[in-house]
Amino acid sequence: MFADYHVHCEFSDDSRESMENQIRKGIELGLEEICFTDHVDYGIELDWDDPRGIEWRSGDGMSYSIDEMDPLANVNYPEYFGKLLRMKATYGDKITIRTGLEFGIQSITVEQYEKLFETYRKELDFVLFSMHQVNNLEFWTQDFQKGKTQKEYNEEYYKEILKTMKLFKNYSVLAHLDLLVRYDKAGIYPFEKVKDIIAEILKQAIRDDKGIEVNTSSFHYGLSDTQPSRNILKLYKDLGGRIITVGSDAHRTEYLADHIRDVYNILKDEIGFKEITTYDHMNPVFYPL
Repeated sequence: MFADYHVHCEFSDDSRESMENQIRKGIELGLEEICFTDHVDYGIELDWDDPRGIEWRSGDGMSYSIDEMDPLANVNYPEYFGKLLRMKATYGDKITIRTGLEFGIQSITVEQYEKLFETYRKELDFVLFSMHQVNNLEFWTQDFQKGKTQKEYNEEYYKEILKTMKLFKNYSVLAHLDLLVRYDKAGIYPFEKVKDIIAEILKQAIRDDKGIEVNTSSFHYGLSDTQPSRNILKLYKDLGGRIITVGSDAHRTEYLADHIRDVYNILKDEIGFKEITTYDHMNPVFYPL
């Protein structure tokens, strides 16, 4: 199985790549499955139809701010799911196209995600549990890290993930679990210092029959390790974890399927996993590595 389970297109705030371009590129690369996982980030962004936003809506299914002319982060759900159905009808004989979303969840936004999932559960194959901000403070802007020691913001990040996992169960895998590494200007925080809380996160995921993602964007971000790190992957396996998806997090076609086969080899040869996972209507499907 050659599958990319973290792909963005024009329905995400940070992508201008068309869904069709991603699909055509996937076919060219020999992908057997592609799963679109466009962004929903309640707390810092409004929904596409939220009356509190003054928007100009174009004919391409995207919503734009009049002032910034940038798409709102949260997916235009009717247009997104509708386009996915059209793409499946057009390209389904060449590649399996799965329907997903990336939930940028926090403990303070769980109720909104519960409502969203209930509304679209029949359409969804796959949901990424991501954490891009805590208390609406984003990592990439350094707002979350500001005024805290490296120890404080690392511990708070993982504690917030565990707290939110205990509240919200309608997801498939934990995406880029050590995401904070991308934005930690102090460098790599020692794994041993957060190993215990990460172990609790992984145990909770295993109890809930959830998995973890390996996000191959670590290669083009220039990180020194996989994301999550090999230490986290080994710990997950040692604890009995089995469900692993791999995704490029591609926002442009140039990164689609990037290093996915390399990660398959790492999972098999270095960590000892024997299977890779895809999803169909929120149910894991296992394939040998």
